[in-house]
Amino acid sequence: MDAEANPEQVDHLFSLPVDADQKATEFRLFSIAPPHMLAFHLAWLSLFSNFFSTFSIPPLLAVIRNDLNLTDTDTGRAGTAAFLGSIFSRIAMGPICDLVGPRIAIATLSLITAPVILSTSLISSPHSFIALRFLTGFSLANFVANQFWMSCMFSGCVVGLANGFSAGWANMGSGVTQLVMPLIYTLIMSFNVPSFTAWRLAFIVPAVFQAVTALLVLAFGQDVPSGSYRSSRKVNIGSKSKDKESLCNVFCHGAKNYRAWILALTYGFCFGVEMTTDNIIAQYFYDRFDVNIQVAGIIAGSFGMANFFSRPSGGLVSDRMGKRFGMRGRLWGLWVTQTVAGLLCLLLGRVNSLWGSILVMCAFSVFVQAAAGLTFGVVPFVSKRSLGVVSGITGSGGTVGAVITQLLLFSGPKFSKQTSISLMGIMMIVCTLPVSLIYFPQWGGMFCGPSYGSDDRLNGPETDETNHYRLLK
Repeated sequence: MDAEANPEQVDHLFSLPVDADQKATEFRLFSIAPPHMLAFHLAWLSLFSNFFSTFSIPPLLAVIRNDLNLTDTDTGRAGTAAFLGSIFSRIAMGPICDLVGPRIAIATLSLITAPVILSTSLISSPHSFIALRFLTGFSLANFVANQFWMSCMFSGCVVGLANGFSAGWANMGSGVTQLVMPLIYTLIMSFNVPSFTAWRLAFIVPAVFQAVTALLVLAFGQDVPSGSYRSSRKVNIGSKSKDKESLCNVFCHGAKNYRAWILALTYGFCFGVEMTTDNIIAQYFYDRFDVNIQVAGIIAGSFGMANFFSRPSGGLVSDRMGKRFGMRGRLWGLWVTQTVAGLLCLLLGRVNSLWGSILVMCAFSVFVQAAAGLTFGVVPFVSKRSLGVVSGITGSGGTVGAVITQLLLFSGPKFSKQTSISLMGIMMIVCTLPVSLIYFPQWGGMFCGPSYGSDDRLNGPETDETNHYRLLK
């Protein structure tokens, strides 16, 4: 069947209109129609549970550090360890998705790391605490599979929106856990359970939640619109002629693409900064403004909860800018949004009042999370053949950025937290500048147009990527 010539022949198979690759060309947020929208809801809910689990420790850190006699250096190293755990796992997750598909990858990693979350109740020393945070970070690699899954299900005209909502709603897990974990801890304490035991029992909730969502993905998920990932691998790698291409070749093709590395740097200082902020913001308000643990959790929770609309807004802006201005619009949108986020981060460290800090933090959260959505509005266009690899490189860049900021700025008494936050904003501004170097021969870049005419754009040197052109504008 020539689906490209007769797309109406396949439309009747799905609830949403689709393109030649059976990817949805519309995004209906409140639909659960299989396979496209059902995959969307399973993807964000599963990743939500991963974020909820990984960031379930920081909101109770004020209690945990007293019981385990943790120093500021210990908590800083533990925060860094949580990010280190996801760097290599994110890089590996891209090729794994290219090999077995996102559904198996997501469920397997969640089921492996759920017992690790549960074992938080057994830690008794600073060293075991740091080791456990390292292992919990592995579950964040599912972000790569999440974005890969959306790119398998949704066409280029709406993929930014799908990626933005899927990751944005999932990232809310880091905010919801800031609100919920102190409440769970307080509820357990209300039954006359001592604090030493109460915070340990609280971690049963995120562990069970993560395992349940993994089973839902296995039971109801579908890798690609046609069903089996293995039998439909051409959907992910671009064409039938590359169906037998080795995993090594696919990885090398993605790793050699300089655009992937620039986006990894950019993502390191939007999503990476977001993760660092999730890790330190509750303790920052608790220590600097002398609020109690519940209030600190609510304030910190509002930062992560902004993902409900901010990251999807970034994806929407990317798609709208792409439709109106092409790739140039997507790149300019990313640069402007992330630069504004950096300026707000710089300001956050300079504000001395509680309410002023809260207001600046909320504005900062909107822009930094929108920048992450805008980044993954560009990623699907970098390489169709090596989509998983490019997603993995970019996603791992987020955790590398988090490790760098955590190590340099928040892992010791060298700087006050407010000074570190301002320095982090400066780093964001500087590391966003290389976006101006991204150039696509068929679409151009921020300052240059395409290097060959519109009649040649579908026959240019990057023929495995140029088939996105009709959906870009």
